[in-house]
Amino acid sequence: MQDAYIVDAVRTPFGKQGGSFRDTHPQDLAAMPLTALEERNGFSGADDIEDVIYGCVDPVDEQANNIARLAPMIAGWGESVPGVQLDRMCGSGQQAIDFAAGQIRAGFHDVLVAGGTEHMTRVPMGSAGSSITDSYFEEFDELTTQGEGAERIAEEWRFSRRELDEIAVDSQQRWADAAAAGRHDDQVIPVEVELDGETTRVEEDEHPRPETDAETLGGLPLAFREAGEGVIHAGNSSGIVDGAAATLIASGEACAAHGWEPMARIVDTHVVGVDPVTMLTGPIPATNELLADNDVTIGDIDRFEVNEAFASVVAAWLDETDAAWERTNVWGGAIAHGHPLGATGAALLGKLPYQLDACGGRYGLCAMCIGFGQGIATLVERV
Repeated sequence: MQDAYIVDAVRTPFGKQGGSFRDTHPQDLAAMPLTALEERNGFSGADDIEDVIYGCVDPVDEQANNIARLAPMIAGWGESVPGVQLDRMCGSGQQAIDFAAGQIRAGFHDVLVAGGTEHMTRVPMGSAGSSITDSYFEEFDELTTQGEGAERIAEEWRFSRRELDEIAVDSQQRWADAAAAGRHDDQVIPVEVELDGETTRVEEDEHPRPETDAETLGGLPLAFREAGEGVIHAGNSSGIVDGAAATLIASGEACAAHGWEPMARIVDTHVVGVDPVTMLTGPIPATNELLADNDVTIGDIDRFEVNEAFASVVAAWLDETDAAWERTNVWGGAIAHGHPLGATGAALLGKLPYQLDACGGRYGLCAMCIGFGQGIATLVERV
């Protein structure tokens, strides 16, 4: 079995809902990271890329017709590059990378591009529908929303609103500190788009609010429950944004042939199913089982990326894994930069090699919660 390596990882800036990407077609947005990967790594998309694997959670309307096939054609890679779109809900972008790694480790492919995209302004969340058969209720008593799941996690782990708001403030400040230090510059690619009939250059995320403090968050209305009956609100939840992210994944032989110096080795991945009512606890067993399978301890991990779908998800994960907050989401997370559903996993997993390089660490772990009770975790090693 051959190893699979992350050669490069890029993403667009994440545009706020109704922001700079509002006039950009989702297919054009999806193509932007592909163009950047080709320019940065000197390959020919038409000749060298064997497949494109993209996550997309609402593949309808302007995101329909297999956006993973359309994106490389729009990027100028011609007709020869195939593409496949997948949906593991919020874990889709990460799953795309994991599937690519599996294909390379099995020897079926040598050079793949994997990532994801979501234009939540032009194709709003839930556009693909949410019908559930009555037969579901023969197996499970209740159908909840992700927001309600986040509230129940907060209740079960007894997190106060203040505790969760402090996580949110940290996310915003960490993003700001990383931005000021240029930490995002290697991964986040500037893009030019048409906006209101004029060419506009978008260089950084539009959702973050670095000025956020706990007192301000304390005054926000609850998002999913009546006043006084919960703790989850817009300020301690992930932001609705538009974005795309992609990674170049290759075998060791392909890296040598192309003269690429890989950033990290994809060691292993794990997916789990959990209670679909609380829904969002999957990162806990996914992390623990992945570490156990690879004889690695939580203390061996130098950097964690855990999707900040809601602050309560990260807080419960920290409690149950004994991971250090100081090593988790160190450059800010989805509460700050937002969560473009199908793209987020690729953005978070792609962030880890840069963080490991910056801190000189060996191992990084990315974990995400997923709707209807799933979790995904991926372990990478700096090379």
